[in-house]
Amino acid sequence: MTLGRAEAQQSLFDDVTEFCDATLAPDSTYAFLHREREQLFPDELFADLFVEHGRRSVPPSVVATVMVLQRLAGCSDREAVERYTFDARWRYAAGVGGYDGGGRQRFVHTVLVEMRERLRRSARPDRVFAATLQAARAARLVGRHRVLDSAPLYDAVTTMDTVTLIRSALRGLLRAVDAELAGELRGALGSGDDYASAAKPQIDWDDAAEREALIDSRAQDGLACLARLEGRSLSPEVEAAMHLLATVVGQDLEAGADGRLRIARRVAPDRVLSTVDPEARHGHKTAAHGFDGYKGHVAVDPDSELITATAVTPGNAGDASVAAGLIDDLLPAARDTEREHVSAEETVGGAEVPIVYGDQAYGTGGFQELLDEAGISSRCKTQQPSAPGGRFTKDRFAVDLLAGTVTCPAAVSVPLQRRPARPR
Repeated sequence: MTLGRAEAQQSLFDDVTEFCDATLAPDSTYAFLHREREQLFPDELFADLFVEHGRRSVPPSVVATVMVLQRLAGCSDREAVERYTFDARWRYAAGVGGYDGGGRQRFVHTVLVEMRERLRRSARPDRVFAATLQAARAARLVGRHRVLDSAPLYDAVTTMDTVTLIRSALRGLLRAVDAELAGELRGALGSGDDYASAAKPQIDWDDAAEREALIDSRAQDGLACLARLEGRSLSPEVEAAMHLLATVVGQDLEAGADGRLRIARRVAPDRVLSTVDPEARHGHKTAAHGFDGYKGHVAVDPDSELITATAVTPGNAGDASVAAGLIDDLLPAARDTEREHVSAEETVGGAEVPIVYGDQAYGTGGFQELLDEAGISSRCKTQQPSAPGGRFTKDRFAVDLLAGTVTCPAAVSVPLQRRPARPR
């Protein structure tokens, strides 16, 4: 599909354009997009998404405008296309005018899906957001205050237990390889499982010995397949399936004294919870609020309420781990101030001092050191460790997980008492 281009000149007697010029407020979103659309989203900005030969696309400047209005209105793809088709304000903002002119009358909603996918696969997937933010900065709408926060993004997949993870990863590997290699790998399987079905094997799940035998046999199948693939030149698809199998076999299991593989009495810190979405993780927004999926991180200018940066991480990532990237636009200006300690009311060189606001997740550790070194004023909440009744706080104890000991402030060490592992 080739790059489509919007009409450079609309009819001077277009009814929709004349009506909206007379009735819409000049500072409305529709009037702004009508005036600045070609500067914000020129068709050439999306040229790398299309090829040189083929059918012409819907002009990307039109699609980008509809995508922006869609987000502001909070509507679906079908609803967005309907509004573009029948709402004079949307057509005015997109620069297509009425129905008797040369502008495109409508397009199917899958055009929006395809554009998002083209952007996602491109080298600059956030170009629409970047262009909008650049215009806001040029209009001096973005200041130097930032509010940081995060929110859980729940995954739609079901958390898998250890047996299901291993069997699913083995099925994925057998599907990824060619017929010849699949036959070789199946020859290495010793459990008798053909891995054709997603259903769990039929055993007496109340019998601990049968459960252990099942776990060990499927894990040994996984290890046997990995051994057959070691040192081979593999396609990216097969290599990804192999790495996933190695991860799920190694994360939950440990060898007992008899050499059999059993479920370990621990939870891996970066545990894969589903082969359907291997990047999703167990996360906690608070100590009592757990979820499975991802975290969405955002930085907002509190004065204009404009979003200045976003990021998505696995659910187990700490909020402060991506905070530096969210305020990256503040750091160069902050380093030029040449002032080590400033208050919120002070200015440096006539410019407003950068201030970052956040909850306790941003109030400690390396992020606070970064703010201090950059001369950025921190308004992140901090909480000093405390304990009731004059007791010592947790940070006063040295916990050595490898040695299995904990040492108190009086330098007395005792062995850690581990809780029994929960059944998976």
